Amino acid sequence: MKKYILALMVTAFLLSTSYSQTRGVKVGYIDMEYILEKVPDYAEAKNQLEQKAQKWKQEIEVKKVEIAKLKETLKSEKVLLTKELLEEREEEIGFLETELLDFQQKKFGANGDLIVQKAVLVKPIQDQVFNAVQDIAEAQKYDYIFDRSSDLTILFAAKRHDISDRVVRALTRAEKREQMSKKQLKKEAEEERKQDMIDDNPNLTERQRIIDEKKAARLKLVEDRKIAAAEKKQAALEKRKQLADEKAGKKSGTVSDKSTTEPDKTEGKITNPETEGPSDKEIEAAAKKEAAAEARNKTLEERQKVIDDRKKAAEEKRLKAIADREAAKKAREEAKNKP
Repeated sequence: MKKYILALMVTAFLLSTSYSQTRGVKVGYIDMEYILEKVPDYAEAKNQLEQKAQKWKQEIEVKKVEIAKLKETLKSEKVLLTKELLEEREEEIGFLETELLDFQQKKFGANGDLIVQKAVLVKPIQDQVFNAVQDIAEAQKYDYIFDRSSDLTILFAAKRHDISDRVVRALTRAEKREQMSKKQLKKEAEEERKQDMIDDNPNLTERQRIIDEKKAARLKLVEDRKIAAAEKKQAALEKRKQLADEKAGKKSGTVSDKSTTEPDKTEGKITNPETEGPSDKEIEAAAKKEAAAEARNKTLEERQKVIDDRKKAAEEKRLKAIADREAAKKAREEAKNKP
């Protein structure tokens, strides 16, 4: 069977060679087992089936124990039984053994209840998967989509051709659609479109990561500058208040002798309010300097915001251009395919 399928694949690829010269063959694959594990309905069906299988196994164990007891009893009473009774007991045990084998075959055989009920429980989910694959294939213009978990042997398959996550998203979206509003559906569709674009262009993910890192670094730099400006502003306010207090003390004559003769550790010289003290011009200059620093920080923030907005607009324009090129490419392919 595998050889037959492989021969069909080779033939299909050979027939599409001439056509692929003008249009590349688009191939994808899914992992049915991976998809089924992600579907909640399958997990529930699988759990129900495992419970039934466990119950059948318990019944088999009870029958085995019963047969083992009969054999042990027959072994101990064999010398006391007549030939007719011995044959009757052996026939009874043989009948129970045959009945046990039939039960095992009926429940766990190739065409047993386990396989049949598994097919009944899983088939509706598999049909949903097949429908989702068909929709994706038609929308994305796939030429071939294979099942990696089937009997078909695939020696190598690049991850970028795996559309299993797309199928899972399609199934999940179908389940949520009934409970979502139009606005939510529109938002979900836009997110799906962006995700599909990323899946088709894996390099976009790395580019987006780099852009996000640079944006985070810029935001951190702006935040650090704000903090530094706030600290500087607070220090300037405290210094201005100190100068104002010293000036007021000088005018009222309440400045202590200690303050007039004690060396100023920060300046390295003796400060004497009689000869030295902050003037109105110095206070005004400090205020102007502080206002200039605030204006400069505000200008930097506004400039950074303009740069970020421009980069964001450029990135959106680039993504739109990529989407437009993809749409134009698909339109040209559809025009070529028309007879």
